[in-house]
Amino acid sequence: MGAVTPGTDRRVGPGPGGDASAGSGRGGSGAGGSSSAAAGGRPGAACGGREGPYQRQAERWLRLRADGKQSAADCRAIRAFQRRHGVEPATGTAGAATWARMRMLSAHGAPGTRAPRGCPARSYRVACVDLDHQRTWVQQRGRILFGPVPMRSGGVGHPTRTGWFRIFWRHRHHWSTLYDSPMPYAQFFSGGQAFHAVRGSIRTVGGSMGCVNLRPADAHGLWKVLRTGDHVYVWGRRPRR
Repeated sequence: MGAVTPGTDRRVGPGPGGDASAGSGRGGSGAGGSSSAAAGGRPGAACGGREGPYQRQAERWLRLRADGKQSAADCRAIRAFQRRHGVEPATGTAGAATWARMRMLSAHGAPGTRAPRGCPARSYRVACVDLDHQRTWVQQRGRILFGPVPMRSGGVGHPTRTGWFRIFWRHRHHWSTLYDSPMPYAQFFSGGQAFHAVRGSIRTVGGSMGCVNLRPADAHGLWKVLRTGDHVYVWGRRPRR
């Protein structure tokens, strides 16, 4: 389930350098984030993103000329990355969220590579929920099938339960009657707790009401990987912020 006040956790205005939040992992499914017309969000529109605080780092990551100065080609390349990985708004400016997404992609492998530590390796699929680092992925025999991607777990008073579970119900267009809010791509694993998509940023001080909140593209990608009966392993504790 979503945050305590659904729909109010999006930052007011862009973060450092113009982008608001990190998005889905490398090779994830779904389109990138939306952007305004003024930011060049339309396909083929001129890219007007200004030089961001992580310009040089982004240039190096994208294998562009690393001079720390924004060019039209740099802007288009950065904007394409933002769209592909769900960083919003996709302005072409290398801000904090863009650089955070690049670092996460560098830190974790593509599908088929060895999974991060903490989640038991099994012969079957396991959806791993790492509360300590606020990330989730799917693995089998210790190899990544999906992710890792960022997530938001339960906050104070509504912790995401830890231990072993199984996906017992999936509802693509679920609506929470308790909180009167949408829960797209809901995959329930422990009572009312489920993986599901949320609108707005998942990088909030408060946690969810117990569910594992995902960005829409990540929730869609996870939906395509998991099936009813698949195992879920949750461990750790959400950091205090």
